[in-house]
This record gives sequence, C-alpha cells and structure tokens, in this order.
Amino acid sequence: MSFLHRLLWVRADWEEPWEIRRPFVNAAIESGADAVLVRPEEAPEVLKLGSTLVVAENPAPGVSIVLLNLKKSDDADGVLKQVEELRSRLKVAVLVEVSSKEMERAAIRVGKSADFLLVVTPDWKVIPLENLIAELQQSEVKVLAGVKDATEARVAVETLEVGTAGVFLDARERGITEIKKVSDLFETLAKERLELVPARVRTVKPVGLGDRACVDTTSLMNLGEGMLVGSQSSGMFLVHSETLASEFVAPRPFRVNAGAVHAYIRLPGGRTKYLSELNAGDEVLLVNSQGETRVATVGRIKIERRPLLLVEAEYQGEVYKTLLQNAETINLVDKNGQPISVAKLRPGDEVLIHVEKTGRHFGVKVDETVVER
Repeated sequence: MSFLHRLLWVRADWEEPWEIRRPFVNAAIESGADAVLVRPEEAPEVLKLGSTLVVAENPAPGVSIVLLNLKKSDDADGVLKQVEELRSRLKVAVLVEVSSKEMERAAIRVGKSADFLLVVTPDWKVIPLENLIAELQQSEVKVLAGVKDATEARVAVETLEVGTAGVFLDARERGITEIKKVSDLFETLAKERLELVPARVRTVKPVGLGDRACVDTTSLMNLGEGMLVGSQSSGMFLVHSETLASEFVAPRPFRVNAGAVHAYIRLPGGRTKYLSELNAGDEVLLVNSQGETRVATVGRIKIERRPLLLVEAEYQGEVYKTLLQNAETINLVDKNGQPISVAKLRPGDEVLIHVEKTGRHFGVKVDETVVER
C-alpha cells in the first residue's frame, strides 16, 4: 500500500474554558496538524499560536472551513441546502455519527456535495467506514474518521487499502501527547521504500552549457542520501546530496545539485515534476542508498548556466540518461552505496537507479507505453 499525506484534524471545541483547550490547539499546530476545530470567536486566538486551518460551526473572521452537523437522516435535505449556500465562499465539512444504515445513506448523500465528511462511528465500528469509502471514492469529498488515539487512526487510514483521507482526532481521553503520536504515525506511513538497482555506465560525455538546478531543502541530508533525478521517468539516478567535504567548497547538506532543468525529479506519492517546475514550499522525496525515503520541503531552487555532462547507464537492456553539472562536487551513488564523483565516472562503473515500467501523464503514473530518448 502506498500512503499519501493523510489529514490530521484536531478537535478542541469542548465546553471547557479556552485556557484548558489552548494546549491542545498549540500541540496540534506544533505537530503539523492540518486543521483544528474550535468555537468561531476563537479563530483569532488560534492564529496567534501559529498557522493552521480553523474549522468552526459558523462563519467568522479567521475561519476557513465551516462545520455542519447531520444529526438525523431526515435532516439531509436541509444540510445539503446549507452546503450549497456556503460553498460559494467557504469550504464546508459535515460531521455525522453513523449509528444506523439510514444515517450511513444520509452521510453518503451529503458527502457527495461537501468538501469534507467527518464520520464518527459508535464503539469504533469499521464496517460503516468501509461502506463510505467504497461509495465515495469517486467523489471529490475527503472522508475523515473520528478517532480517539493512534491505534484507531491507523485502522482508519488502512481500511479497504484505500483508507480515509485522514482523521478527526478527539484527544481528551488520551491527552495531548496523542496528537504527536498520530502525527508521527502518519509521517511513518507516508514513507515509501523504493527498489534501487545497479546500472552499468555506458557513456560519460560533456555536452556544453545548459541551465542546471540546485534543489535546496529545509532538511539536512546524510551521507548516502539524495534525490532521484533523470531524463526519463522510467529510470531515475540517485544524485547524492552535497554532504561531502571538498577542497573547493564547504559541505551544503541541505542541497542536491540535481542536474539540467528538463529532468524529472521524484516527489512523494509516486509523482514527478520537471526540475524547472519546482518552487519554494514544494515537497520532494529524499532517498538513501537502501531505498529508504523521507519527505523534505523545498526552500529554494537555484538555476544557473553551467557546463553539463551526459551520463548514460544500462540496466537489463534499457539505457537511461541524465545530464548533470560537470563538476567534481557532483556525485552519483555506486552499487556499494558510496558517492562517486561524475568527474571520476567511467564506462563500466555501476551506479544506483530506480526503474519504473509505467508512463507518466502530468507527473502521474499511467499504464501506457511511453518512449523517451
């Protein structure tokens, strides 16, 4: 199963005073939660603590998402009308407790029109979640399961393999620390493991000047870690980060000198982009020599005109290519997991690549035949 980013919403709209609930909101923001549910008038107080989406039951300054409650199946038509009125100016979430088949059907009806559907199931029943996921997977609505701890959260996002889009966490019983546990769980589940294989270098050839991109991230990379880049999405080279000491430049462990701007770069969730399309705030996939991955945020893209080097490598009869800056400080990774400078690269050397057999359409895998030379 491949996990994309799962949404974490944290509930903090109980009857207790704001001073008691504020630590939960603060913990949610510090854990990277996507949204918090509070009372409408508390939105400005939330935004003083940090940047997050604020969910409340009525529109108010600072509220990004309005929450409607579907309490009875007979109320579905009225809730649908409210959804239609509000969606012209705000995103809308609908909270429903699925305690019967009638409520399940009503939730499906309303869910097809809402932006988010928050589903609470009494006694933590999974079957209603499975039914809702199956019925709504072709809709644009994001289904979030109401949960109380990390164990329930994991079940929710793994249900029917597809899983819910995220969870709506009420951490009152387990305490503030449960917020970080769920956040850490989602970060772990989002990690992909990719197969890297050794490809034999056939060609190393200077090709003149071109525009190349350095990808600077907000994370520090380790020895053996870099990014997957290539001229073909079907075969991408592991380009090593600038973590190595050199007599020419100081280490820049936040950077990968990734290559020519036309090249693909691997993103989380199996997607790709051209290097020229990356911007600050985008997410990229960091990969080590074992194929273990983590997600990093782009802080800056630095494009400069530099001499380029064509590298061609063969694996199982297929030839894969990439163009890198022709400089001693640019490294690929050899079959033993060690950096190898492109200045020392020779035909017959073996470097790590990741191979895919599917094509791409706007950066998304598709089952079609694509030839890229």
